[in-house]
Order: sequence, then C-alpha cells, then structure tokens
Amino acid sequence: MSLTAVPDRVRVRAPGKINLFLEVGAEQDDGYHDVASVYQAVSLYEDLVATPADDFSVRVVDEAGRPVAGVPVDDRNLALRAARLVAREVGYLGGVHLDIRKAVPVAGGMGGGSADAAAALVACDALWGAGLTSPALQEMATRLGADVPFSLMGGSAVGTGRGDRLSPALGRARFDWVVVPDDGGLATPEVYGELDRLRAQRRPDIAPEPVAPEVDPVVLQALRSGSPDLLAGALRNDLQEAACALRPDLRDLLDRATELGALAGLVSGSGPTVAFLAADTDAARAIEHVLSASGHRARHVSGPVTGAKVMTR
Repeated sequence: MSLTAVPDRVRVRAPGKINLFLEVGAEQDDGYHDVASVYQAVSLYEDLVATPADDFSVRVVDEAGRPVAGVPVDDRNLALRAARLVAREVGYLGGVHLDIRKAVPVAGGMGGGSADAAAALVACDALWGAGLTSPALQEMATRLGADVPFSLMGGSAVGTGRGDRLSPALGRARFDWVVVPDDGGLATPEVYGELDRLRAQRRPDIAPEPVAPEVDPVVLQALRSGSPDLLAGALRNDLQEAACALRPDLRDLLDRATELGALAGLVSGSGPTVAFLAADTDAARAIEHVLSASGHRARHVSGPVTGAKVMTR
C-alpha cells in the first residue's frame, strides 16, 4: 500500500457509551460470556491528538490537563496497541505520539479505553494517509476488544456474541442522561467473576437463561419512538447486582433515582458509573444540579452521538 503525505497532526474525538440493555449468558468453557447488549454513544468524549514520531508513545491527562492515574502508558495501553496494529497493517515504519485528554471515567463501565483505541485507529489511518476502509478498521477494532467496534460506529447499536457483532439500532431521537462517575473503578473481569459467584448461589433474579442472550424488543421500540418513558421500563443490566455487591454504595445511589426526578437509573456496563435517564433536557439539568449539590461529580450528557471521527478544529 502506498502512503500519501503525512500531516503534522490529526485530532480525533470518540464518545463514551452507556449500555441501555445488557443480558449476560452463562460462562463459557473459555471463561468468557456471550451477551446481548444495546449500546448508546453519549456526549462524553475522549480527545486524541496523533503526531508523527520516531517511536510509539502516549500521554494521558484529564480535562484539566493533569496526569490520569490508573491508565498505563506502556504497551498495555489499548490506544498504543491500536496504533501499532495500524502500522503493521499498512507497513508504516515510523512511530506516533498520542496525546489523550480523557473525560470518560477510567474503569467506569463507559468504554473509555475502547474509545481511545477507536480514536487511535482513526487517527493513525488519517495521519499516515493509509486509506483503510471502514470494514478494515472494524476488523482491527474487533481484535482489540469487544467494545472497540462500537466506539468506531457510535449511534445506538445491538451487540451480540461477545458484544462485538454489531447491527445499528433504528431511531435517532435524543435521550438525556445524567452520569455519575466514581474514582474507585471496577475491573470488568472482577465484576463478571462476582456475577458468576452470585449465580452459583442460585440467585433466581440474575440466573442466566438456558438459551442465547437476546435483546428485549421493547428497548428497540423505545429507541425508534423516542420515548424515554418506554425506555425507562426496559433498561436492564445483568452486571448491576454484581457491581452493587462489590460496591454497596452504588445501590444507595440507584435507590434515589425517583427522588432525584429520574425516570430510571442503572449501572453503566461493569460500573461503577451510574446513569440516570431523564425525561428531557430540563429534567436532566435539574438532576445534575441536585447531585452536584450533594457532592457527586454529575454530568449531563445526551445520546446518540457519532462514533470516532477526525475533527477539523
């Protein structure tokens, strides 16, 4: 593949996500679980700037420009792995420096690391003039992690298998959320392990069905109709009980959903971020205000938004 001229820098923005629905199947022989999920990309973004370099490196800061604890900056970093993967695929012999400004919580169940990886794929493709097709980028995203393909796609989508077999969900109506990040992240394997432990105790409310996980069609109907009330009644996260078992304070926060004026609340993905669904923008702002006044770091976000894309400004 011939590469075109290299620009000085490329900036890419990629969104975090909320799992509106997550049904988790039984543990497989390889230790993984099949899932049926509905993702929605929301307006909490990771910003990545890629610049040419002799080697591969990454710097990660928060929105205030401070170094972010808990994010590796060596080859364990998913964005660096994505950059190296693109270089191998297109035969690029140089390197890249990635500057990441994080707004999505670390280990928060909103796919921040996956958003970084998706941003790196798009940025390196553009920086090196590789001209990779969307299917090629999606295939590379699948190799990096289950949530990375959705971070590329954005919008709302159904994910099956390990969550990486995606099909777009119809409906572009806006939904307003208030997300409450938490500094004490939860590791996804730990939450799945706790779910398996709880299921082994034969907890009937979270036991897996003996069939492949399926998305409740009411969720898709709600997305098509744009009805937050209908969506509120269909929200589901099989990992929620496990996350709350590891972090009982999350249950206390969720129990306040109605008191706060939310239609519903749920743990996002493996947590510990909690997401509250609001009736509209004004309701979301009111919830954000109440939570902020009580000491929480609440953020009003909306979805669906587009996936990882090059920013011109």
